[in-house]
Amino acid sequence: MTAVILANGEFPRREYPLWLLKNADVVVCCDSALNVRRLRRLGVEPAAVVGDLDSISDAERKSLGDKAVKVEEQDYNDLNKAFLWLRENCPEATEIHILGAAGRSEAHALGNLSYLMFWESRYGLSSAGINVDMVSDYNTAFAISDSCELHVGEGRKVSLFSSDATLRIKSAGLEWPTDDVKFDYWFRATLNRAVNDVISLQFSHPAPALIILD
Repeated sequence: MTAVILANGEFPRREYPLWLLKNADVVVCCDSALNVRRLRRLGVEPAAVVGDLDSISDAERKSLGDKAVKVEEQDYNDLNKAFLWLRENCPEATEIHILGAAGRSEAHALGNLSYLMFWESRYGLSSAGINVDMVSDYNTAFAISDSCELHVGEGRKVSLFSSDATLRIKSAGLEWPTDDVKFDYWFRATLNRAVNDVISLQFSHPAPALIILD
């Protein structure tokens, strides 16, 4: 099953993210009356609208019925709430695409991207065969936690980040090898470039890492 979570950043305009949105088996929307209206204009009905529901009028909430899922805790944002709702209610979803996670607010974008590493660390998604990515009009981001080969395409820009400063990643197929990179700041391994269709990343130990492909 393929699922889409629509967050409250920049609504997609380009063909690929819109195709993901229109062809998903299930769509979950973060708390946003505007995004619900946008989805319905595309002929897409959300399976759930998740959050504290402070942006949805009483009339709109009534029209959603049981699809309006109120979660009042404030330790995590609406994207995490929607992700947990999806995992609980649609455990068969093995392809999860997150749209609208960036744009409009750099703080929200950074926070949302960090959730990819958080979920990978907490739930071991990639080893369980569950693929989660964030797709925008500009790039695709996802997290891994161990050595792997990635089919990215020659010439594609590749950026690597990690929240573990002790992690070392030996690479093959990148223009600038990352073997000696210390991931203590997020700028350390940005905007590298693939010189082969396939790149290889060898982790010194299992740890969450964020990959962004332009």
